[in-house]
Amino acid sequence: MDVLALAERDALTGLMGPDAARQQLGRWLDEGPVHALLLAFPRLDAINLAWGASAGDGALAEVATRLTHYAGSEIDAAWFAARIGGGSFLLASREACSRERWAIIAEGLAEAVARPIGAQAGDMRLSPRLALLRAAPGEDAESVLDRLGQAQSALGQKSSQRIGWVGGKVSGVGRSAARLDADLLQAIDRDEIEILFQPQYALPGDALIGAEALARWQHPKLGLIGAGALFAIAERADHVAQLSHHIAAKACKLAASWPDHLHLSINVTAADLAADNYAEVLSGIVARSGMAADRIVLEVTEQALVWDIALARRSLTTLVGQGMGVALDDFGAGFCNFRYLKLLPLQKLKLDRTMVEGIAEDSRDLAVLRGIVAMARALDLGVLAEGIENEAQRAAVEAEGCSAWQGFLGAKPMGAGAFAELF
Repeated sequence: MDVLALAERDALTGLMGPDAARQQLGRWLDEGPVHALLLAFPRLDAINLAWGASAGDGALAEVATRLTHYAGSEIDAAWFAARIGGGSFLLASREACSRERWAIIAEGLAEAVARPIGAQAGDMRLSPRLALLRAAPGEDAESVLDRLGQAQSALGQKSSQRIGWVGGKVSGVGRSAARLDADLLQAIDRDEIEILFQPQYALPGDALIGAEALARWQHPKLGLIGAGALFAIAERADHVAQLSHHIAAKACKLAASWPDHLHLSINVTAADLAADNYAEVLSGIVARSGMAADRIVLEVTEQALVWDIALARRSLTTLVGQGMGVALDDFGAGFCNFRYLKLLPLQKLKLDRTMVEGIAEDSRDLAVLRGIVAMARALDLGVLAEGIENEAQRAAVEAEGCSAWQGFLGAKPMGAGAFAELF
């Protein structure tokens, strides 16, 4: 977002710093309603003692990356994220939403940052606490931050509660969890989960080569729920595999009529790879759709691999044997475990958007990109650059040898009908 590019940044995370956050929050409060949350980690000192300060800093940088990715995918209105100090992060939005929707956004964020973070000595797990607030009319920035801080302190004294509203009212997610679980199952049964496609383009030439399938849910009362919050609801109810299979089946069915040269990229979840029969299930889904297996690309993040790398390798190897491709997604975000490059049957690296943000202006960022592409070339891997938002970035990734790109410069995620108009 422009405000993040212009504001003072925190040196460790690259987010807005506390002073700039107060100024931006103050401007927004003068103009209209604001929702905010304060994300904190009560046991951060214990993490630093157990793992070392450098590992703790790396974990906070990873939290910042997950926070911005999540907010960018889940919040349609203007938002900003900031590091307020230590292990505390502020997220503020001008989205006019209900208390319940803001609580669902918070729940999804909590799930995103609580996933294991890879480190040299093993996987770290952080336990987030989130204080939520809808700013009162006439309230200023100092009052908002003070009330959020007090709510965080109260949460720290209640070990069983990780999300709470300012004023002590427990998050609506807890009260409505059973209802949301039932709503999600009904949405799957009624085919109400919408599939969007974000185009991917070849380099050089910018020819359309396929699309990544994304999901969203237009809840009748809560409004639009993006993929991150959608999967957080499913994970809490133990419906992740069911949701993932539904999305894959619907995406394959829609893509089966595309021209043969276009591929479909499907996101693979940790729940998928934890299942012994994942390869068999996905093979059946693809076969029933009528889509050729060699037009499927499976996008796998490091977070989806940490549970059982041996089982993940077996499943992915089976699917590659059937003609599917595998891309390591979000490469460069947080800790990069290069062991995956050796163990997994990969055909492609998909660069995280943070790897391309500064390549048109910063020589060090460009040097990092150049090194990644050289490594990928040595391993016979293609490189797709994600998050391309301007022509300077597109030109840079083409000049450095990336084989494909994806981002708002080409197109935002779109429905199946709009995507069909591109070919």
